[in-house]
Amino acid sequence: MSEMITGWAQNIPMSYKRKAREQGKLEIIEYETIDYTNGNKITKNAVVYLPFGYDEDKRYNVFYLMHGWTGHVGDFFEYSNIVNILDNMISNNDIDPLIVVAATFDADNRAQGWQRSVEELEPFHLDFENALMPYVESHYSTYARSTSKHDLMDSRNHRAFGGFSLGGVVTWYMFKHDLDYIKYFLPMSGDAWYISTFGGLYYPRQTVDEIERIADDFDGDYFIAAYLGTNDARYEQVDNQMTEMLRRDRFKSNFVYYQVMGAFHDLNATDIDMYNGLQLFFK
Repeated sequence: MSEMITGWAQNIPMSYKRKAREQGKLEIIEYETIDYTNGNKITKNAVVYLPFGYDEDKRYNVFYLMHGWTGHVGDFFEYSNIVNILDNMISNNDIDPLIVVAATFDADNRAQGWQRSVEELEPFHLDFENALMPYVESHYSTYARSTSKHDLMDSRNHRAFGGFSLGGVVTWYMFKHDLDYIKYFLPMSGDAWYISTFGGLYYPRQTVDEIERIADDFDGDYFIAAYLGTNDARYEQVDNQMTEMLRRDRFKSNFVYYQVMGAFHDLNATDIDMYNGLQLFFK
């Protein structure tokens, strides 16, 4: 177990796992996009969480959320307690009401084999920039005044991206490509594969060198909150990168690394990750 962490994630109050009196709702959306691995036109799905009392006359922060390998867009909302947790966090003023968009990197809207999924991870940023984000932020009330590139960039302080496992890998690709659009990042049990697949395991220093280069080239602020369970099957792979980041002065004020005591590589851990991480965002 690494001794070099920012701290320990807090447990979720048991009452937050039960249905709140004021409940948000889920909507399924379809949007036209491109499979950026081959150029084919496709239709993809996403699931949108709208907070209780959602009002078109108000503006909302947006948290884009990505599943892991063999997952699908409904994973978090079907198999974890995150909807109840979000409802209770909002009801108890732990976080401001927000919109959550659960998306997929799978062009076929279903789980793929390992190699195919890995091919789809980095190109997702193009889907996000050109299709998903413009669709969401033209159909729901966010801080983007329009879906022009200027207005989407201007509203980046109100946008976050997070993901679990391969979704965590996607999160690091979003950091690489979309800092202009996103301020907050929540990689959960995932490392950056800029240098190589499993980059955090085999090339932690070179991987963090590249993260540092990306950060230095960006003229703006950002914040990364990384989470990892102590019993996670990807522990060494992820921990290697995160502890290397903590050693760098470049990340002293814009990166935190929390571990979750006893947590495994599953959606029980992501509930805790999001409960803790979302309270650090949109300040």
